[in-house]
Amino acid sequence: MSKIEDIVDSLENKISKILHKQEVLRQTNAKLSEELVKYQQEVLQKQEELSTWIEKYESLKVASSMLGSDENKRDTKLKINTLIRDIDHCIAQLSE
Repeated sequence: MSKIEDIVDSLENKISKILHKQEVLRQTNAKLSEELVKYQQEVLQKQEELSTWIEKYESLKVASSMLGSDENKRDTKLKINTLIRDIDHCIAQLSE
């Protein structure tokens, strides 16, 4: 009987250790999930900031070329022509 009791005690110890490891892993998983959500929010915020800076850069390029800079002059002309076409289209729709 002593041998069976030793086996049962050994199994209980192993099960206890496994349950403890499982709980530790569950807590670690929850912590990592929270960190993941936090970092995903940071990435979204950085992407929004990047978009804002790209828009500012594009505006600055247009303003710079309008002030006489030869760089990006072609792009500025194309944008102005697009705006003029849009305005003409709006005027045409209003006059109908």
